[in-house]
Amino acid sequence: MSSGHACVDVYQGAVAALVPYFVAERAYSYAAASGVVLAASLLSSLVQPLFGVLTDRWAMPWLLPLSALTAGAGVALSGVTGSYALTLAVVAVSGVGVAAYHPEAARVARVAARGRHTAMGWFSFGGNAGFALAPLLVLAVVGTGGLGASPLLVVPALAGAALCAAAVRSAGSGAGSAGASTAVGEDDWPSFLRLSGAVVCRSVVFVGLSTFVSLYVRERTGGGEGAGTAALFVLYAGGAVGTLAGGRLAERYGRTAVVRRSYALTVLAVAGLVLVPGPPVYVFVALTSAGLYVPFSLHITLGQDFLPRRVGTASGVTLGLTVSVGGLAAPALGALADATSLRTALLPLVALPALGRLLLCRLREPAPAVAERADPRDPVAG
Repeated sequence: MSSGHACVDVYQGAVAALVPYFVAERAYSYAAASGVVLAASLLSSLVQPLFGVLTDRWAMPWLLPLSALTAGAGVALSGVTGSYALTLAVVAVSGVGVAAYHPEAARVARVAARGRHTAMGWFSFGGNAGFALAPLLVLAVVGTGGLGASPLLVVPALAGAALCAAAVRSAGSGAGSAGASTAVGEDDWPSFLRLSGAVVCRSVVFVGLSTFVSLYVRERTGGGEGAGTAALFVLYAGGAVGTLAGGRLAERYGRTAVVRRSYALTVLAVAGLVLVPGPPVYVFVALTSAGLYVPFSLHITLGQDFLPRRVGTASGVTLGLTVSVGGLAAPALGALADATSLRTALLPLVALPALGRLLLCRLREPAPAVAERADPRDPVAG
């Protein structure tokens, strides 16, 4: 499941990694280029909670390989489309594939994790590793062959579909059992909504930096494509490590304490990234990555435990909002950058993690959800 997650989430990272090439080869403005990120995010953010509701009612393990193929096909076609409108359309299709994957994947991963934070951390690690590899994959394919080589980007989707199918087969009846288990406990919607608000703040910061950090670092350091790709890789790769650290820190200090401190770190790190000139910017990119990613898997398990009777819905919202909603703000940042500068456009991102930290104040640690089902053949009951 972790490896399959990597093969799917590489396409979320690939959209942002393609932005500099759209600007260079197609002369897109900042606003137009960020519109591509919006296309991948808008439909995804709308339909992912719907897929979460569906997985609360029915298990759909067959959706995992299908969604992997859909996510890959859209990105693979984005470089060979003949118009801006078609580019937006195929990238939106990729976003739907990503949206369809995550709620069901989180349900199956939760079955395998049996409530362990570190196990869910490994599942999230897979997705973040995919993000981290996306800039390198795009550099290897599009950086050498141009946008016309983008069909080669479908290869991870083929591997992801095979891995997901194998995971479903090995899970057997557990993966195919009813998605809507009856859990002990009551849904705590006020706490879940506060958590979701913080996730939205984190999402805008993450997607905004994913879209523009490559261009910004090239501008600040005077480097070329390699300098920008390195910055994006650091942003994503640090997250792969941060996700695993988040699970371990949560087992020692508690999830809510770790999440709150991570948001506080992000405020300082983003400020340094935007304001400190020269090569030290890479240090602040790494610190920003840690602040954004340490709470990544904790958002998922907190959401599931706040809504123990709607695990699929909680997964669809927290895991989906992590990336998709931020894309809605990307065109506004792009328009501001066109009107002023990239630095001015990125300054508002300093305030958002501070707002997220305020929303998390006094958020209680929920009790882990426990299923009432006692069928020994069903791992959810364990």
